Amino acid sequence: MKAKELEKTKALSVEDLQKKLQDLKKDLFMLRMQHATNQLDNPMQITAVKKDIAQIKTIIRQKQTNV
Repeated sequence: MKAKELEKTKALSVEDLQKKLQDLKKDLFMLRMQHATNQLDNPMQITAVKKDIAQIKTIIRQKQTNV
């Protein structure tokens, strides 16, 4: 996730962040399936999605503790 995308993500509500988190988890599942069947061209995509998931979870946690 780029810095500009991260700033936009921080402005979202917790519900929107939860939806985005679910989408990223689905993407991660599909990437893992592609990797298992040797259809994944760039395995670094898995790492990038995991990092995005961690960033979203961190933002959600920050919003929950600041309330």
